[in-house]
Amino acid sequence: MSYQALARKWRPRTFADVVGQEHVVLALSNALDRDQVHHAFLFSGTRGVGKTTLARIFAKALNCERGVSSTPCNECSNCQAIDEARFVDLIEVDAASRTKVDDTRELLDNVQYAPTTGRYKVYLIDEVHMLSGHSFNALLKTLEEPPPHVKFLLATTDPQKLPVTVLSRCLQFNLKALLPEQIGQQLKKILQAEEAELEDEGIQLLARAADGSLRDGLSLLDQALAYGGGELKEEMVRRMLGTIEDSVVEGIIYALVEDDADALFSHVLSMAERANDYSQALDELLLQLYNISLYQISPEMLKAKQVEQPWHADIAARVDAAELQLYYQVGLIGKRDLALAPDPRTGFEMVLLRMLAFKPGGVKSPEREVGHPGPGAEATLKTVSMQRSSAQTRPADEVVEAVTPSQPAPQAVGVGSSIEPLDWGQLVSQMPVNGLVKELAMNLGLSKHTKDKLFFKLDPSHEHLLDSGRVELITDELRKMGIPVSIDVEVERANIETPAQELRRQNDQRLRAAEQAIREDPNVQAIQEKFGATIIKESIRVRD
Repeated sequence: MSYQALARKWRPRTFADVVGQEHVVLALSNALDRDQVHHAFLFSGTRGVGKTTLARIFAKALNCERGVSSTPCNECSNCQAIDEARFVDLIEVDAASRTKVDDTRELLDNVQYAPTTGRYKVYLIDEVHMLSGHSFNALLKTLEEPPPHVKFLLATTDPQKLPVTVLSRCLQFNLKALLPEQIGQQLKKILQAEEAELEDEGIQLLARAADGSLRDGLSLLDQALAYGGGELKEEMVRRMLGTIEDSVVEGIIYALVEDDADALFSHVLSMAERANDYSQALDELLLQLYNISLYQISPEMLKAKQVEQPWHADIAARVDAAELQLYYQVGLIGKRDLALAPDPRTGFEMVLLRMLAFKPGGVKSPEREVGHPGPGAEATLKTVSMQRSSAQTRPADEVVEAVTPSQPAPQAVGVGSSIEPLDWGQLVSQMPVNGLVKELAMNLGLSKHTKDKLFFKLDPSHEHLLDSGRVELITDELRKMGIPVSIDVEVERANIETPAQELRRQNDQRLRAAEQAIREDPNVQAIQEKFGATIIKESIRVRD
């Protein structure tokens, strides 16, 4: 029984079968149909994207018995001989094994002779960058002015190693690495033709693992079918590749968001039991962090990529964009350093520990979790207690108007049911938030507040900051500060000073005071009088 590998069995036989290289196929087809075929072509690109395949189809198109065209018949003796690698006028050379100048000279000695059976004698030199310098010199003259019956097709994965003199004599075509979607579609087409049972999730895993190479994808597909007994199941593909499950990645991200170190390491333990590849696991983690970040910016774009998970929206609402970027950067650097770790699991766990350690606020202190207050906590608790006591003396439905720029700023922080008005700017400065959550809080203008609700105005120019998840985070921070209220935000222009505007006003006042102090400084005035100096206003900075 003879079995043929899928990469060989499904090798494209016409230009129409080639996947993902439309720009090259179009140029070659036009050249063949218009009979404007150059004497030397260079195909470059990563492994398994179709360089040799295109060269063989091109050779068929030149030597098809029905004439030169972009659609060889695949039925004549010449076409079949090329498909079966027995066409005498297609000379395939592996430059990696024939690097010596004597090999090149021996090859070129036969260039002058006419083709035996075909229309053209085609030289296909694979991995041409492996030729020695002397071999390139021997090839140059023939490559520049070959006989009319000779065509050179060169293929390489590293065109930068070719001499400029060779590059200038060839038409160059750079083949692209294929997208996972393109590889996945081709794998699905082949599986359906092979009548194999498949799962789309398994195909997606193989397409990503192929890393842009369709040949690698077909080799992995062969391996997966052998592993699964002729079936392509997601679970079997994950075991074969050592890929982490989506549910584990989801659990790790939730544990990071919730500062739950115990849950985090329980997921790592499950990975160890399944013998997951930690480098691939880190890749999956980075990919999901990217997907969540993309969801925060453009949910529609993530849906278009067809990789959206139900939990992406929940995490996107609960995590600040800056925090996600921090996780991603830590993971990216950790992937680079993974090979330097004592073992892969230790390196992976250390990456997760860094994510916890460097996130805003750091890891929750175990002492505080069991009831030991940190520095300043006693004063905070007393303040909250006083606020709650005073709340009992106010009517439940009393409404307090917010402070506008024309009114004096309040001196104390309190809730809507306290005696003094609420200083929203001071509250925002005390919140341990950053990124887009901080930006939203800074641009909210407090219009009024009751015992259990705060009413804000948000200028339309900042409407893009408004998000239910960010509002919920601000509400949670207020509750932690002893202010259990809900928040209502209305997008509307209003004459209410926001914390951001207050900060800019204060900075402007300090800058004007600094400018005046410099102008009135006797030393500065003396320098101006003596040297005719001028003060550059833009150079004045206020130091904290």
